Amino acid sequence: MLQNCSKDPFLRRAHWLTVAIIAVLVAWHALGWMELAFTKESAVPRPVTPRGDLAADEKSTIELFERSKDAVVYISTSERVMDFWSRNIFTIPRGTGSGFVWDDRGHIVTNYHVIEGAAGAQIRLSDGKEYSAGLVGTSPMHDLAVLKIGSGFKRSPLPLGTSENLKVGQKVYAIGNPFGLDWTLTTGIVSALDRSLKGERGVIEHLIQTDAAINPGNSGGPLLDSAGRLIGVNTAIYSPSGASAGVGFAVPVDTVNRVVPQLISRGKYTRPSLGIEIDQDLNAIITSRLEVKGVAVLRVLPGSAAARAGMKGLRVNANRTYFAGDVITAVEGKSVDDIPELLARLDDFKVGQIVNLSILRDGQTIRLSVELQAE
Repeated sequence: MLQNCSKDPFLRRAHWLTVAIIAVLVAWHALGWMELAFTKESAVPRPVTPRGDLAADEKSTIELFERSKDAVVYISTSERVMDFWSRNIFTIPRGTGSGFVWDDRGHIVTNYHVIEGAAGAQIRLSDGKEYSAGLVGTSPMHDLAVLKIGSGFKRSPLPLGTSENLKVGQKVYAIGNPFGLDWTLTTGIVSALDRSLKGERGVIEHLIQTDAAINPGNSGGPLLDSAGRLIGVNTAIYSPSGASAGVGFAVPVDTVNRVVPQLISRGKYTRPSLGIEIDQDLNAIITSRLEVKGVAVLRVLPGSAAARAGMKGLRVNANRTYFAGDVITAVEGKSVDDIPELLARLDDFKVGQIVNLSILRDGQTIRLSVELQAE
């Protein structure tokens, strides 16, 4: 049975005793907080512990960055849009990327996808100066483009290396502008060599794979070796999230050094060619029926390199029955599965060079030597 404490003297005293104890505890805690709040202790900044000298590899990395950053540029592109209502045309920002100085005449190398579809490009240097740049030439199949800054621009280019003797495991350095964060340095190693990537514009061969962090905005920036030499142009990442996952790719400098001079001289890259007609859709049908992998020659152009080598195209008799012509299955011993792969294989050579082809003709494999011509 419940009792009312207000009518029981014992319970009433116990109640007030409990209240008093709680009040004392609250006051004690309050006094402690007040003491902490109002007590002022003297304090001074802690002394800095001497670091000692930087490690040798740190010094070399810092020196490499300081020596190279002035040749790396920040590229911002713009595009023109029309207002639907006023019919006025406005220029709006489109995207950003990286690039680097190619020579002392103001040529800037970057990725084709950095400037694709742009109406203009602004170049910002490490000292903050900005220049307008014009488009000189592009090679979509290599994802390369060349811009040019007008007269008065003077900046030393990056020293040129080679990608021919790169080794998996050697150190590499990427400088660029990921996510608009300008002049960022990331480091890593060569993770793999001779990678291939297929895209909308064909196959890019001989790519350098690296674990140096490459993110959106790094595109078009240089990949350097430990001597500060250009060995590649950062072009792509492999990542489901779109951010660096430790797998990046760079166009090798030997490809860059072959393509860029043509873009500067002629505005475009002229591929070496066999002088044949091919078609992706028909190729899939013919090779599927023959149960082979390769590239079916539909027609040999008169007077072409292929004609001089004796290649044969698709044939048709009086009854309009079609017979498959030659099917190219390899170039210099390297297999060819489809048209993009054939074009990439031929791109390793120059116009006038002789290449050896493996040809499937009437069920037999033969060898033909062809002197490459201009496309």
